[in-house]
Amino acid sequence: MLTITIFYQHSGAKCFQYYYQHWIETQMQTYFPHLISYERFVARMPRLLPGLFLLLKWLCAQGRRTGFYIVDSKSLAVCDNHRINSNKVFAGIAARGKSSMGWFYGLKAHLVINQYGELVNFMLTPGNVADNNKNLLPQLLADLQGYCFGDRGYLTSLFADFYARGLQLVTKLRRWMKNTLMPLGNKLNLRKRGLIESVNDLLTSVFDTEHTRHRSGMNGQLNVLAGLVAYCFYDQKPSIVVPVQKRLYP
Repeated sequence: MLTITIFYQHSGAKCFQYYYQHWIETQMQTYFPHLISYERFVARMPRLLPGLFLLLKWLCAQGRRTGFYIVDSKSLAVCDNHRINSNKVFAGIAARGKSSMGWFYGLKAHLVINQYGELVNFMLTPGNVADNNKNLLPQLLADLQGYCFGDRGYLTSLFADFYARGLQLVTKLRRWMKNTLMPLGNKLNLRKRGLIESVNDLLTSVFDTEHTRHRSGMNGQLNVLAGLVAYCFYDQKPSIVVPVQKRLYP
């Protein structure tokens, strides 16, 4: 069941029922000799959530710890803004949030990648959780050392704590903040944050992690995790070249 769910994200299909009944049950039946009906499969899908979560965490652990990381969040709207009050599918799971594109109602996928586009860590939260949340960041950046580049949303009072354990969180300053001198290497690397935008674009356009057709909040979260797992197996991840810098750790 995990294989079928993850392969759906690679298939390019936009309807899981069509994918299951016309691809899996007809063209791939020899690979899955003990198939169950579509209705029973969908009913059992919530059982996959713990295993899919652990698989994704294991894949993140396989991402190379290079000392160069980029952090960002991806908004995952679950319905149109005009239908927020009538949305019952994600009640208690989703929340109103604001991104650079405006207000939305849904979830947030917080991602950390290295320069090779490999996923290093992730967290899935309601849409109203801030990027620099003091409970979120220590878990998201746990055990990482080196340099982590993010946008202004990651300005945090935890900077000294991260720096003390060997991780420098590099962000741009807000307009009203006093300007400070920044090493040229960090300034140049800040411009390479577009790499994670390329990853977010792949998650939307190729792996279909964001859409408003969910009929179950549990299966909606399952779809996001399956999309992230499918991305980890993607051969053509975007990447950049990073010059060697002096490290903060041995």
